[in-house]
Formats: sequence, structure tokens, C-alpha cells
Amino acid sequence: MTPEPTTTLTDVDLPETPLTTPEVPAHESASEAAANGKNGRRLSLQDLKAFYGDNEAVHGINLEYNPNEVTAMIGPSGCGKSTVLRCINRMHEEIPGAYSTGKVLLDGLDVYASDVDLTAVRRAIGMVFQKPTPFPTLSIFDNVAAGLKLAGIKGVEASDRVEWALKGAGLWNEVKDRLNSPGIGLSGGQQQRLCIARTIAVEPELILMDEPCSALDPIATLRVEELIQELKEQFTIVIVTHNMQQAARVADRTAFFLLGDLVEVGPTESIFTNPTDSRTEEYVSGKFG
Repeated sequence: MTPEPTTTLTDVDLPETPLTTPEVPAHESASEAAANGKNGRRLSLQDLKAFYGDNEAVHGINLEYNPNEVTAMIGPSGCGKSTVLRCINRMHEEIPGAYSTGKVLLDGLDVYASDVDLTAVRRAIGMVFQKPTPFPTLSIFDNVAAGLKLAGIKGVEASDRVEWALKGAGLWNEVKDRLNSPGIGLSGGQQQRLCIARTIAVEPELILMDEPCSALDPIATLRVEELIQELKEQFTIVIVTHNMQQAARVADRTAFFLLGDLVEVGPTESIFTNPTDSRTEEYVSGKFG
């Protein structure tokens, strides 16, 4: 997995299949999977290592993310959890000199395989960033529809998908009468839910969230946390957070990282009340971090 030339969503057309070239069987869309009763996807990391030049920032991570669950990754700043998140959807390699080794498997398919389309990876693995990032020149509607347009989805189908996504993000009732207003005019919490709507509109197979509530007030944070619980019925969700209380509230499983290593992973209640590693106990109890 050596660094590759930068490719953006605007550089290529989205492929017919979610991840693979035509000779590899395609995965179902999120809606098709939901209809068949198998909504979320399983994500597996096998001996994942991440480098910034000669510096090995992540050391041989082996970790399973269960379908239709929220997995929180916790740990002090600089421990590698956000780097792992960026490796999952291949954003890490966009950093000059950065690369990774090992495997990232989405339902058994290695997203770093040579026959996998990079743009399709970014579509299948949606990302919600720490700071809300609505497109400043676009309306609320066009913000959500941006990915759909790249996929060639227009007209009534696009309108229906925008409405579905805004409802899924818990934002429809608040914006349905001003869809042509600038997305940047929404409050911080609404902007973050708008970004979540934009992410789910293209029906990803997995949603990554990098501290999605760190810039929000408590009321907006609560609404996003409620939304995460609703979304896991349809998606597999991975969230990086520094907020121990948030991890305890929203995560089914929690993974504790320290200095580039995965120290411990397990059911969230066990991690916070009965961890097996003394370093985990010290971190969750506030002794360091």
C-alpha cells in the first residue's frame, strides 16, 4: 500500500458497482441490504500499520467492527485513532509521504486491492468530520444532493433521496420550507446533521465520524448522539471521540488506543467498568490523557 496519486470525487465518474471492477461481484446498496435484513457491513483491520515517512504511527492493528453497531475509538491525542480512521477510507495516503500496510476488509473485500476503485471506496465509506463542512456556496438541498449529482442521480429520484437523507439525519422538519437557503446559514448542530445527511444520501456501507460533536453545544451534541443511535439500525458506525461520557452513551463496543497500539477492545460497559488492562483503567478513570 504505497502512496498513490491524489484522486478526488470530481476527477472520475462513480462506478456502476460500489467498490469493485466488473469482474468482481458487486455488493448490494444500503437500501437493498436493508430490504434483505442485513443492513450494516462488517469491517476488519488486519495487521494495519500506518506511516508518516519513516515514522510508524500505528503498529499492527487487528480489529473487528461489527455490523449495525457503533464502535468508539478512544485514547489521548496522538495515539493513532484518527490515523486509523483515515486509513479505513484511504484518506491517509493523500498526505505526502504517508502510507499504510496490512488489510482493511469491508465484508471481506480489501479496499486497498488493485482492482478496487478509490472513488468508490470514498463513496462506500462515508466520513463525517470534526468541524461541520457544508459547501458554503450551495443551498441546503444542493449540499445533500452533491454526491448524488456525481453519481448521475437527478430529478425526482434525487429529490426523493434528499428528503430521505434529511429525514434520516433528523433535519427535514427544520429545513423543509427553506431548502433553497444557504446551508452555511444553519446553526452548528444543524450544519453537522446536514453533513450527515450528505453522507447517507449516497447510501454508504459504513459511516466514519471523527469527533463529530467536539464543536457543538450540549443540546446539539445530544441530538447528534440520538441520531447515531438511529443510524446504526441501517449502517455500521465508527466514531473517534475524546469524550468518555459520549463513548459510554453511544457505543456498543469501545477500543482504547495508546501510542499507536490497540490496548484493549470490548463491550463499552466492560471497558469502562471492568477493563482487563491497567492502562485502560487509568485512562477511563482520568488518571492521564
